[in-house]
Amino acid sequence: MAYTPRLKEKYNSEIVNKLKVNYKSVMQVPKLVKISLNQGVGNESTDKKFIDTAQQEMSAIAGQKALITKSRKDISNFNLRKGMPVGIMVTLRGNKMYEFLDRLISATLPRVRDFKGVPKKGFDGRGNYTLGIKEHIVFQEIDLDKINKITGMDITIVTDTNSDEEAFDLLKEFGMPFSDNGSARKEAEEAEQKKQEAIKREAEEAARAEAAEEEEKKEADRRAALSQEERDKEDAEAKANEDTDSEENKNDNNEESAKADNSENK
Repeated sequence: MAYTPRLKEKYNSEIVNKLKVNYKSVMQVPKLVKISLNQGVGNESTDKKFIDTAQQEMSAIAGQKALITKSRKDISNFNLRKGMPVGIMVTLRGNKMYEFLDRLISATLPRVRDFKGVPKKGFDGRGNYTLGIKEHIVFQEIDLDKINKITGMDITIVTDTNSDEEAFDLLKEFGMPFSDNGSARKEAEEAEQKKQEAIKREAEEAARAEAAEEEEKKEADRRAALSQEERDKEDAEAKANEDTDSEENKNDNNEESAKADNSENK
């Protein structure tokens, strides 16, 4: 019996039957065409060892040999010459496409740090969806002990429909964990805002403490410049002011107590 990937079988037996109610013919139900993985090499284009390692890692992730993409022309602004490596790519179709998507949804994405769903904004207006992976170490195929540099990649899922809504419904049926109406992005923005507010408060408190310390230093320097007689005079005036304030507070308290007593007697 021929092997059939789980998601391919799910598509044929479940997804088509569920989505065909929206179309006149079952042949109109959207389907996956291919999945492309792309990784840029950036400033490492002259590092042959890095290029070879990136190609091996991409091949392990995709389950198919990755290709090195090269520049088609000279670009002086980027110190790029024709024929220099610019990235690594691989295109998956058929069973390997379904197998990769299954691993991506069930094993890879849940390993992403603070994962709360993939954004819906990745659609390009023509029914294709692109997802960015910041750290390729989330793939189980990568041996962490052999990693020299953490890199990212773009994963593009191509469908045969030109409608983003239809492609969204298709991917959702496959189990793609889209964030709920952008709530994941909103939560991330709120968390970032709280973080910035906390940093601002800490900075303000530190500035106030520094200002208070500076005032104390200035006062200490001013007192140090006075003669002993002048310092004694200031201390005496300060004590007199404290005694006056204390007496006024005492009188106010007595007046309030008397008013309270009169009110109770009445």
